[in-house]
Amino acid sequence: MEMGLLSWIVVGLIAGALAKFIMPGDDPGGCIVTTIIGIVGAVIGGFLSRSLLGFEAEGFSLASILIAVVGSIVLLLIYRLVAGRRRK
Repeated sequence: MEMGLLSWIVVGLIAGALAKFIMPGDDPGGCIVTTIIGIVGAVIGGFLSRSLLGFEAEGFSLASILIAVVGSIVLLLIYRLVAGRRRK
């Protein structure tokens, strides 16, 4: 079963929370921005794993959550770099 966009959004909610847990800190925007970053990171992670690696995570599995968390962490790092520069 192929994971659609809606599935990656749901997994992204979980991934955003896990990414925030793994990388705690004071992010501008708080919980809402972290949730959005989790969703977008999960979608990007799913797209890249399918496009670049040829790996299709199926359903709600450990692999799909790991892909989503990695995508969310990368996006959270980028967000912190960009938002940190604007603050200074």
